[in-house]
Amino acid sequence: MEESERMIQVRNDGRKFDQIRKVKITRNFTKYAEGSILIEIGDTKVLCTASVEEKVPPFLKNSGTGWITSEYSMLPRATGHRKIRESSRGKVEGRTQEIQRLIGRCLRSVVDLSKLGERTVWVDCDVLQADGGTRTASITGAYVALADAFYKLYAEGVIQEMPLKSFIAAVSVGIVGENEVLDLCYEEDSAAQVDMNIIMTDKGEFVELQGTAETHPFEKQQLFEMISLGEKGVRELINIQKEILGEEITNIIMRKKMEVVVATQNKGKLAEFSRILEDFNFQLISMSEAGLANLEIEETGSSFEENALIKAREVARLTGKIAIADDSGLMVDFLGGQPGVFSARFAGEDVTDEDNNKKLLELMSEAEEEDRSAKFVSVIAVVYPGGEEFTVKGTCKGKILRSPQGEGGFGYDPLFIASGQSQTFAQIKPELKNKISHRAKALDNMKKEFRKRLG
Repeated sequence: MEESERMIQVRNDGRKFDQIRKVKITRNFTKYAEGSILIEIGDTKVLCTASVEEKVPPFLKNSGTGWITSEYSMLPRATGHRKIRESSRGKVEGRTQEIQRLIGRCLRSVVDLSKLGERTVWVDCDVLQADGGTRTASITGAYVALADAFYKLYAEGVIQEMPLKSFIAAVSVGIVGENEVLDLCYEEDSAAQVDMNIIMTDKGEFVELQGTAETHPFEKQQLFEMISLGEKGVRELINIQKEILGEEITNIIMRKKMEVVVATQNKGKLAEFSRILEDFNFQLISMSEAGLANLEIEETGSSFEENALIKAREVARLTGKIAIADDSGLMVDFLGGQPGVFSARFAGEDVTDEDNNKKLLELMSEAEEEDRSAKFVSVIAVVYPGGEEFTVKGTCKGKILRSPQGEGGFGYDPLFIASGQSQTFAQIKPELKNKISHRAKALDNMKKEFRKRLG
């Protein structure tokens, strides 16, 4: 289904196809557990508690490593008809076993058990009311309860570090009728041709995908559509988790720096990007450090945005990490925006800066002073491994001289005077250039965009 169609059509409960239900998480819901929350997603309500026990299973004794385990159950009248308690039957149903193992598996995937010490955290998820998505709600809520329990241990000095490596959340997707939909309620789940549960981390990593064709097989493109919807839903749920846990706990959890690949081999550029993003939880690495030393990416775009995205998308695809790439150049009004994306090879392939400058001056030989306006443009693209991406732009307006001035800089710097300046980019001090240049402005805009997205 086209995105425009998805946005205008609604479901029985009034939601758009790509919209999750209303989410509410109440912390410290019970008195005794180290971590406890009530999570409400639509009409589904799950009580999640995290209880710390100062011992581990026999197979972990004397290992210095802890353990996370989970139990899951539903109240007898959590659904439309009362269900006999499993304790009365004397055995745990297969569905219950499967779900509680799933919850434990997912939580362990984002915990450094070696930092927990020899203790077990029991995570209990009890469904008070079910209206679809009980297992996904349990995982999303259990993470918050677990984070609270860990923080209590951390604040009391029982453990030295928060053992959490990342955030994790889960959401359901499916095909109902002809539509791929996000976060199915019970009515939709019962009628779905396909239903799937997607569990992911805040780093865009998949922890588990559970998908079933209930009535007929589905195509690969439909799978991609559902995964895309799931990624969107998980991002929104993780943002809610962060908001509920608050800035302090969230910052502690995110202390582990995320590796971000800058599409460059230039140490100076890497240092510049690292300096701009030093306030974030990032460790910037070059393409060489990411194992891509010999990678050559053909820039076939017709704009700076396209070329930057081409590079960033390829690096993100190959590394599975956040990728940053940039493209920049000079745009001269008298030449209709040339040299633009061809700035580095304006005079041809394998040419020098002097060759490019010479051609530019030749083409502008008839231009009057009022027609010599130009601007440097820098575009930075950031692409996440999950497919999310954004671009930012920085520009520096000025004019083109009739002859080169200055020995510093590179490219067209000897010919360009920024507005408000009396010297070319090749003449002004590097400190000033780094404040007013197109690249400096693009970097500042990138920092602002990261700040907005990371809260």
